[in-house]
Amino acid sequence: MLDGISAVAFDIDGTLYSSPQFYVRIIPYFLKNFAFYLKYNKVRKILHHTAPLPDFYEYQARLFSELTGLSVPESKKKIQEIVYDGLIPYFKKIKTFKYVEESFKKIKEAGYKIAILSDFPPEQKGDLWGLSSYCDVILGTERLGALKPSIFPFGILANELGLKPEQILYVGNSIKYDVRGSKNAGMLSAYIMPFWRKIFHCPLKSADINFSNYRQLTEIVIK
Repeated sequence: MLDGISAVAFDIDGTLYSSPQFYVRIIPYFLKNFAFYLKYNKVRKILHHTAPLPDFYEYQARLFSELTGLSVPESKKKIQEIVYDGLIPYFKKIKTFKYVEESFKKIKEAGYKIAILSDFPPEQKGDLWGLSSYCDVILGTERLGALKPSIFPFGILANELGLKPEQILYVGNSIKYDVRGSKNAGMLSAYIMPFWRKIFHCPLKSADINFSNYRQLTEIVIK
């Protein structure tokens, strides 16, 4: 077992499933809503660098309103329909990476707490492919008021788990949001390497753990 670690927390998008697999599936949907996503992505870039907000969804709608000329209620409705509700059917067709559930099960049996911390609503993915039953804590950063890499949601995650940040290993695929964000919050980080890093044997030096598949992660965690 990793010394001092009592919980393993996971990002969702690109960490539990393949992002390219998802992007290929939503190409027609993205093209249909291309103009919307051009503006929405600008809003999200701003939000990734915004201090904790008392009402994230209201501020997100205000930013979108400024870019589009729509009213704030209209903006909020459009984001809900296209981003939060509109993508739900696509996640139902997505499969996790190999050995994800096996990994969750073994890590849980080894005595660790398991958590989810995602920038998009976890409930958008239903029961998280059956993984929610293994989780002690499931959090969406939007409801907490700040997106990663802010240390704020990581701090709430630690509080909800009843642990110190240094007792948590955070698993993610984004260098900026997951690795740097969790390490700045005082946690250990585990980085799931993209294909090219695996091929060229190029681990991320800033991550505490680099892994290629979930069986490998499980072995590192519970060995």
